[in-house]
Amino acid sequence: MRDTVIFDFGGVITSSPFEAFARMERERGLPQDMIRRINATDPDTNAWARFERAEIDAAGFDADFAEEARALGHEVRGEDVLALLSGDIRPRMVHALDWLKRNGYHLGCITNNVPAGDGAGMSRTAEKAALVAEVLERFDHVIESSKVGVRKPDPKIYRMMLDTLGKAADQCVYLDDLGINCKPAATLGMTAIKVESEGQALDDLSRVLGVMPGSF
Repeated sequence: MRDTVIFDFGGVITSSPFEAFARMERERGLPQDMIRRINATDPDTNAWARFERAEIDAAGFDADFAEEARALGHEVRGEDVLALLSGDIRPRMVHALDWLKRNGYHLGCITNNVPAGDGAGMSRTAEKAALVAEVLERFDHVIESSKVGVRKPDPKIYRMMLDTLGKAADQCVYLDDLGINCKPAATLGMTAIKVESEGQALDDLSRVLGVMPGSF
């Protein structure tokens, strides 16, 4: 029986930072998806990956990301990217969390984040950090890559959640906006949902849980 739902945070509970990346690229006349391309190059050792594992600090990320961008012929500082990370909370997702909690489901959150900004949502203001903290209180357990030194898609971080919740993988549904992060969850035996939009994700979640559409 699937009685546990594990969520990514950015791009699932909040709007995707990719939207902000695309906006900055348009405004600066940069190539489309340039920031994502930098972050996908040498994906386990680049500045982004090392920052999500807290192996470098914000100043180190600022410099190293700028160097990676410069190698592609563009000037973008890491600090410019950090300012775009904190998305807006999606009310329907929060409503779904509350419904799941009321109906006895266990909730987990696995988020790749960096030791910058305020709190797990990397917020740039205290007000936004407080709103994010209020949402995170709904989860039974939250794992942040920057605190545990492991980041998705490393299977270890998913196993950490299963062990902490005391759940088998086939009891769990996992939601993430990146297919690369859904794959290890599915390989472990979770039911994985790739989040393309808020409505699609909640429709898929109601279907796999066998609850009435529109419950969330």
